[in-house]
Parts: sequence; structure tokens; C-alpha cells
Amino acid sequence: MTLLAAEIVERFYTFLWPMLRISALLMAAPLFSLDALTVRIRIMLAMTITFLVYPLVDWPVIDPISANGLLQIVNQLFIGAMMGLMLQVVVGAIALAGQTIAGSMGLSMASMVDPNIGNVPVISQFLVIMSTLIFLGFGGHVIMLSMVIDSFQTVPIGKLILGQVAFGKVVAWSGMMFLGGVLIALPVMISLLFINIGLGIVTRAAPSLNIFSVGFPASIAAGFLVLILSLDSIGGRMLWLWMQGFSHAKDLVGLTQ
Repeated sequence: MTLLAAEIVERFYTFLWPMLRISALLMAAPLFSLDALTVRIRIMLAMTITFLVYPLVDWPVIDPISANGLLQIVNQLFIGAMMGLMLQVVVGAIALAGQTIAGSMGLSMASMVDPNIGNVPVISQFLVIMSTLIFLGFGGHVIMLSMVIDSFQTVPIGKLILGQVAFGKVVAWSGMMFLGGVLIALPVMISLLFINIGLGIVTRAAPSLNIFSVGFPASIAAGFLVLILSLDSIGGRMLWLWMQGFSHAKDLVGLTQ
């Protein structure tokens, strides 16, 4: 009985480390962090993935209540969470693009509650759903799970990546939230800019014209028209952002590009 108890404790000590990294990724990564996936589902999914990964690697036995064990707990949570957050930057860029487009069209008041982001305009919700379908279409969920599994080879348990270099990579990539949002919203923003310039010229030429009764419907109609015509290029930019997110997440854990 004593031998069995000792073996169970040893197995628990080795099973804990991949479980922590995978659980942190599922808590922070797109799609898996949705409120529709309850905590129980995430725990079951993390345990299932860990069971599949467990026989593939020789895991070290580290006491989790020791000083080194506590440091490793923080390190594993950091690795998984940072990989997920680097992908969440793409979602933030798409939501920001939707907010910019909605503000230019005059639809910023038409908002709804997104369970993952919060209160966002309807255009943002539409773009986020579109990006999620693109994410699933090219197998992003499979790439993400394979990435965290491969990370156990490049960043094994016991190797620390907490430091200035890792934080610098995360901060540098976070700037893509604004650049990516501008790239996605650029066609609609430029088109509406020229429309507003034209409305301004018309207002100067005919001061008696009620610009509010003409400008708002024109901006909304033109915005939707340009948005529909630009969906192909917007989808391509979304795919590019997703691939860049995976590339930077892999670079964080030392995987080859």
C-alpha cells in the first residue's frame, strides 16, 4: 500500500506540469476561452490532451510545494497563457477594426454583448465571427494544440523563459492590435473619408440642405457597400494576422518557423 501511494504521488507530480501549461493555454486562447466552454469542459479537455501527451515525454519529478516547484508552476502558467494571449491580440485587432468601421459609418451606438470581448459594435461582432470561421477553416485549433505539445520539446519542464526577452516579444507583438485593426478597416475608412469630404463640399454649395438627413443614410449605405465589396481582402488580412500570431507564439517557445 505504501509503494502504491508513493507511485501515485510521483505520477501526480509528473502529470501536473503538462496539465498546467495546457490548462493555461485553454484559458487564454481564442475559441477555447469562450464562456460557452465552461470550466468543467476546459478541465476535461485539458486532462484529455495531457493523457495523450503524457506517454510521449519523460517528465521530471519536481515537488510542487518546494521553491523550485512554485517557480515552475508560475513558469508553466506563463508559457501557456502567453501563447494564448498572443493569439488573442488578433481578436483584439479585429474587434478594434470593427469599432473603427462602426464609428466611421455612424453605427457605434448599435452594439451587442460579446461573451468573450464585452460590449462591442455589431460590425465588430460580425468581423469576430468571420475571423473565428477562418480560424476553424484553416485548422487553427489543431495548429494551436500541436504548438503547445511541441513546446514540451523546445521548452522542457525545468527550463525558464521568464525574463526580459520573453516579455519583450509579447509587448512587441501586442502593437499589432492597432496596426492590424487599421489594416482591416482601411478600405472602409478611406471610402467614407472621401464621402464625408463630398458631403462637406455639397453643404458649402447648398447651405440650406439638411446634411444630417442626407449624410447619415449615405454614410451607412456606402459603408455597408464598401464592407461587402472588401470582404475578400478583409478575409485575407484576417488569415495573415492569424498566421502571424501563430508565428510569434511559436517564436516565443523556440519552435522553428
